[in-house]
Amino acid sequence: MKHIEVKLSLPVVAPLLDVIKTAADTLQGSLAAPLGVQDIDPEFREAWTEELLRSQNDELATLLALFDKEFFATGTVSFDAENGEVIVRACAALRLRLRCTLLKTVADEALESGEIAVETLTEAQRTAFMCYLFLATIQDLIIQHIDTLSADS
Repeated sequence: MKHIEVKLSLPVVAPLLDVIKTAADTLQGSLAAPLGVQDIDPEFREAWTEELLRSQNDELATLLALFDKEFFATGTVSFDAENGEVIVRACAALRLRLRCTLLKTVADEALESGEIAVETLTEAQRTAFMCYLFLATIQDLIIQHIDTLSADS
């Protein structure tokens, strides 16, 4: 099975992990993207929401597991066919949460382009923005290599 290993700078990534963990904790009881469907049976809606929430929490746990003791010893994380798509979804959930909380005053266009006057942000917003970019970079890396990860070898 193919995989991608990425060496990260511990001094840069470590502060972002606090933001990631806090955002993940806030998602334990709520969906990053709530269901927009209102006209369905309440029992079905509740079951569907519970299943989505369970999946979201499992995906977040998979992402957080990348940053274990081995990561702090080597600075390396690995992506493969088993965790790649899951991690992309977990990063998306976290980015949505950051957008709706710490970065809610920042325009979507600025977030997506990365063109933000960082000096205008509070310290918490700067860290959240760096985290937002970090998660986007992880997503981009996996998406660029998803075919390679899925290929038999």
